[in-house]
Amino acid sequence: MTYKLIIQPPALADLEGAYRWIAERSPQNAAGWFNGFLEALATLKQFPQRCELAPESKHIVQKIRQLLYGRRGGVYRALFTVRGREVHVLHIRHAARRTMTLEEFGGQ
Repeated sequence: MTYKLIIQPPALADLEGAYRWIAERSPQNAAGWFNGFLEALATLKQFPQRCELAPESKHIVQKIRQLLYGRRGGVYRALFTVRGREVHVLHIRHAARRTMTLEEFGGQ
């Protein structure tokens, strides 16, 4: 089954913010990182349930899954839900950051 991938506005803002941060420190790698992340997100169109539940799922009613992207100290987490035949990417965070709270998810 193929899923429709929907990147929510907060996730787009997170992705753009991460790109800007990387571009300031490593301009030669930023575009490749950004395009690679988009390619990784596109893989969620096929079997998104392969990704593990995110730690945030313990505190939120809906199942939040995470796709990890990057290496060593540059790992990012794409937090998403699967609703029917749609994958909703909710947020993108650096893996070193603390887990999101219910309030940060908008009280879901």
